[in-house]
Amino acid sequence: MDTQTLIPFFKWCTLINMGLLILWSVFFKLLPDLAYRSQKAWFPVSRESYTLVMYSFMGLFKALVIVFNMVPWVALAIISS
Repeated sequence: MDTQTLIPFFKWCTLINMGLLILWSVFFKLLPDLAYRSQKAWFPVSRESYTLVMYSFMGLFKALVIVFNMVPWVALAIISS
């Protein structure tokens, strides 16, 4: 693959994953009780543990998006110019 194909690929990967992260954050911030109740039906966990796990997963997801989507996109954009 050439850089002209990979640059749009990584751009769209970054935009889609950041959109998912924003949607997840908004849902978790605006409807925390609904999110907790829907998960509590499957996994018996305290509210504090649930909040800690959700924020940890959001942070991990954000770090993975930056490392595996955003950094390659920026690097390819720099070397192609």
